[in-house]
Amino acid sequence: MRSKPDHLAFDPHDPAFAADPHPTFAELRRRCPVAWTDRWGGFWALTRYEDLVAVAGDHRTFSNAVQNVVPHVARPGPRLAPLNVDPPEHTRRRRAINPTLKPRRVARLEPAVRRSVVELLLPLVERGEADLVRELAFPLPAYVLADYLGVPGAEGLRMRVATERYTRALEEGSVEEVGRTTAEMTEFVRRLIAERRARPADPDRDLTTGLLRAEAGNGDDQVTVESIRQVIAAGTIGVTLALASAIRHLAEQRDHQELLRTRPDLVPAAVEELLRLYSPNLGFARTATRDVEIRGRRVRAGEVVALVYASGNRDEAVFPDPDRFVLDRPREHLAFGHGVHKCPGAPLARLEIRVGLEELLRRTSGFELAGPVTWSRWPEYGPTSLPVRLEAA
Repeated sequence: MRSKPDHLAFDPHDPAFAADPHPTFAELRRRCPVAWTDRWGGFWALTRYEDLVAVAGDHRTFSNAVQNVVPHVARPGPRLAPLNVDPPEHTRRRRAINPTLKPRRVARLEPAVRRSVVELLLPLVERGEADLVRELAFPLPAYVLADYLGVPGAEGLRMRVATERYTRALEEGSVEEVGRTTAEMTEFVRRLIAERRARPADPDRDLTTGLLRAEAGNGDDQVTVESIRQVIAAGTIGVTLALASAIRHLAEQRDHQELLRTRPDLVPAAVEELLRLYSPNLGFARTATRDVEIRGRRVRAGEVVALVYASGNRDEAVFPDPDRFVLDRPREHLAFGHGVHKCPGAPLARLEIRVGLEELLRRTSGFELAGPVTWSRWPEYGPTSLPVRLEAA
């Protein structure tokens, strides 16, 4: 029977931790970088960059197929989407997704993304005050995904509504609402699949067609349904929180806001640093497939290991002065993960965040917080409401 190592010195549901987990992570990196907690059935938490890269890069020892997030999300039936399987199944499914998210293909979406941002933002700037989560950061990914999936007109509008309901239910964690909105989203996705079966598109440009081709002969659309649903969920919650965190930072740091307003060419570098500072996910996880040792801690087969990327992104050994906003840091951050499961949607997320900030800065002479900010709960990190006062340019 193994002796208990140091327990995590935090409660993930503590509102103070939710608003600013980084002092706790800094303490863990110093005192207990491979820590254990009994919460949610027990799991290890890795907080140093080097360990996160090593574990995320070893899919044979640390599997995604059993539990890939803490706390575990129980879902009926087999888990078939790419984030829920290991190579070689994962490789085949990602091969259908990756071409549609290459940077050069994503770049073609920029005019549509910019139109969506402007459509959402203009009435808010005219009004002079808004909740920039509820009215900008949350609806924007639904607009963008409708364009990415090639869903036009009235069906695209229905998709936006369904996506917003689905992702809000996932964020709020209501089991009943998640079930209801999952069924609604599944119905939408099956209509999309039927449309692509009747009129296929270029599989290198269209996600649905690519997935159908990859799964041809299986006689079941469930892999395609789950894969598209997972793309929608991953492409909304993370982008919403990351964009909201970036806006909050600039609302509080007016010198950074003014720098980027006068030097818009620096916005892409700022996006990378803001992603490092405010990584939107705390609890991606792997399950050990065999007994293994990490920094002298014995991790047994079947135990869950949380990859706290948000902590690795402020590891002092990798990012000097890690809590400070510094453009053009030389090392790569882990906001999109690492290894075979690194987020394929990173180019699209970067585009949405960059364009969102560019238009917000262009169309205002200044913005500041206008009330208290509320925060998401573990395993996500970022504002869920962001009241902001906007001064029109």
